[in-house]
Amino acid sequence: MLILTMALAAAPLADVEGLTTTVDHPGGAITADYRGDVTIGMKQVGAAAPGGRPSTLRCMWTARLRVERQAVGAGGMRAARSFTAPGVVEGSRAGWCDGQRPAIEREVAAQMQRGLHLQHAAYADHHSVSADFDRLLAGR
Repeated sequence: MLILTMALAAAPLADVEGLTTTVDHPGGAITADYRGDVTIGMKQVGAAAPGGRPSTLRCMWTARLRVERQAVGAGGMRAARSFTAPGVVEGSRAGWCDGQRPAIEREVAAQMQRGLHLQHAAYADHHSVSADFDRLLAGR
């Protein structure tokens, strides 16, 4: 008998150490603070096989970085934004997702400790920071 099971789960992992950057803007320097937290999505694929036959159970997982940005510009103008950096880290493991959760969390945590993912997200957001302050200045 072939059983196909699919489940989707999202488990929050931990906060990522914060980052502060300065963005040059014609209206003055902007200080942008970034905070992130990691969420791991898991998808169970494959089938549990009867005794004597190999199982095809596999846990496919993807870590996403949720970023919160607070920016302060000249004159105290503020702009905030939330965004997600999808597919920061991904992989798969044989077996049930519930049984693999601790190993997956360790793997993601080890890769996220370097903080490079938040740095890349902050760098990619610099254009959005400038655009936000362009709109704020135009609305004065």
